[in-house]
Amino acid sequence: MQTNSEAFQGTTDKQLAYALLRSILGLNIAVHGLSRIYTGVKPFAAAMVPLFAKTPLPPTSVYFYAASLPFVEAVIGLFVLFGFASRYAYIAGGLVIFSLTFGSTLRQDWEASGLQLIYALLYAILLATREYNKFSIDGWLTAIREKGTIA
Repeated sequence: MQTNSEAFQGTTDKQLAYALLRSILGLNIAVHGLSRIYTGVKPFAAAMVPLFAKTPLPPTSVYFYAASLPFVEAVIGLFVLFGFASRYAYIAGGLVIFSLTFGSTLRQDWEASGLQLIYALLYAILLATREYNKFSIDGWLTAIREKGTIA
C-alpha cells in the first residue's frame, strides 16, 4: 500500500499544474456567482437591463438571464473548483462564456469580450487535458473504480 508521500512523489508537474489551474478558475467563477447571490441578484439583474438598451434583446430576457447567471456561475464554479463532473462543468462553463460573449459583442463591449476569450481558452485547455485531473473528486472516484471498490 502506498503512503501519502509515495503517492505524491508519483505526481507529475502536469497533474499539479492542472489542479492549480482548475482550482483557480473554479474559485473565480464560483465567487462571481456567490458574491452576486450574497449582494443581491435583483439589483445585479436590474443593472444589466440598461446596458442592453441599444441591442435587440428584450429587457425581460436580459433581466431573467442576468437573474439566473449568478446561480449558474456558482454551481459551475463549485464543480470546477472541486473537480466534480469536470467534463460537463467545462462544457457548461464554455457555453456560459459563449452566451456572455454573444451579449458583449452585441453591445460592442470589446474589452469584456476579450476577457471572455481568456475564460473560453481556460475551459478549452482544461477540457482537452482532463487526463491530468488527478487531484479532484473525479480523480478520487476514478482511483476507487480502478481498484475495483466501486462498480
